[in-house]
Amino acid sequence: MEEVRWVLLPLGIIVVVVALMALGWRNRLRRQSDVPEPPELPGDLGPVLYEADGQYVATTTAGDWLDRIAVHGLGFRGNAVASVHSDGVLLTRTGAASVFVPRADLISVQLASGMTGKFVEKEGLVIITWDLGGKPVDTGFRTRHATHKAQLVAAIAALVPAGSPDATGRISDRNTGPVTDRTTRRTPPNPDDRNHP
Repeated sequence: MEEVRWVLLPLGIIVVVVALMALGWRNRLRRQSDVPEPPELPGDLGPVLYEADGQYVATTTAGDWLDRIAVHGLGFRGNAVASVHSDGVLLTRTGAASVFVPRADLISVQLASGMTGKFVEKEGLVIITWDLGGKPVDTGFRTRHATHKAQLVAAIAALVPAGSPDATGRISDRNTGPVTDRTTRRTPPNPDDRNHP
């Protein structure tokens, strides 16, 4: 009987943890029900300007890298290919729907050390800030090869419309380089600084 108790105890703890995680995910889905769906993929994107293999990390509320967007499949991490086209950026994910960021919706691009459960070396993630139906969001991508991240950032930065406001309301000029400014200064958020439920 004693042995059975020792077996059931950890199983019970696992069940409770999984149930709490499922409840939290469901509450997040309900809270984010007003988040618009990502744009549909155009029929013809044109030639690939740059492409990199890697991992889709997550999409979060812009500036709050702990607030993962769970709706529309945007919360699922997985292998992906990031391709840059004249009309925007396409993230082709394995086992999940592709995410397309139209050129007109791009706000900024930068490098950072982590977001929502994925923390890597300094400037190890490419963070794309864009407008999802009026809601600024950050999408993280980690290139498979470290040497590819700078080229990916440069290719995306070339698409960012001049004069686009970043998540803080500042104006971006892709020719003078707020991308490089934010690359070195932006750090993962402190959970204590979150101001939402």
